[in-house]
Amino acid sequence: MPTDIDLNGIVIIVGNYGSGKTEVAINLAVAQRTARHRVRVADLDLVNPYFRTREARRSLETLGIEMILPPEGWLQADLPILMPQVAGLIRDPGDLALLDVGGDHVGARVLSALAEAFDAANRAIQMLQVVNPFRPNTDTVAACLDMRAAIEAASRQTVTGWIGNAHMMDETLPDHIGQGYALMRDLADASGLPLVCMTAAEALLPQIAHLAMDCPVLTIRRQLVPPWKKPEPLHPVV
Repeated sequence: MPTDIDLNGIVIIVGNYGSGKTEVAINLAVAQRTARHRVRVADLDLVNPYFRTREARRSLETLGIEMILPPEGWLQADLPILMPQVAGLIRDPGDLALLDVGGDHVGARVLSALAEAFDAANRAIQMLQVVNPFRPNTDTVAACLDMRAAIEAASRQTVTGWIGNAHMMDETLPDHIGQGYALMRDLADASGLPLVCMTAAEALLPQIAHLAMDCPVLTIRRQLVPPWKKPEPLHPVV
C-alpha cells in the first residue's frame, strides 16, 4: 500500500461529532512534521470544550509543531475566541497549516467568519472530511454525503477529499478497518473525491497489511484519552 501522505499549504480538518477528527489532526501534524515540513496547527474547535488539539499542545510543541491557541488564561474557555493570528496563518501558511475545526456543520460555521482571510490566501485550500463509518450518521455513503453538504454550506468551503477513520475505540479489530475501507472506497467513487488516507492504531498495523489498501495509512497514537489512561508517546522528528 502507498505510504506517503503529501500535504502542503492550508489543510482544514472537518467531520461529524465522534469521527475522531481531532485525533486525526494531531497525528497528521506529527506525520507531516516527521516528513520535514514546518507544521503549524490552529485549534478552531469552538464547540466542544473537551478533546481538542490544545490538549496535546505540549507534546506537539516538543516536536517543533507550532500551536495557534488562545492566550493561556483562556485555553479552557468555551468561548468563540478567534485570534488575528489565525487569519495571518491562513494568509501565509508556510509549508503546512492544519486547521482543526469543531464537529458537524455547527463547528464548521467558524470557517465562514474567516472568509476574508481565505479569499486572500496565497495557497490552495484543502478541506478533508474525516469519516468514522461506525458512527450512526456516517454509516452509509448517502449519510456521508449529507454530512458533507451540511459542512460545506455552513463553512462556505468545499470538501476536497476524505480520511477514513474506522474504529471502535479499544474494541477495534482489523476487520473493522477492512469494512471501513470498503465504505470509504464506495464514498470516494460516488463523490469523485480522493481517499487521502485510512487510519489505524499503531498496534494494528501488522494485522492489516493483507487488506492491500490503495491509499496511505496514517498511524494513530492516541492522545485524547480519559483521565485514567496515558497518551501514547508521539515519535520524534526523524
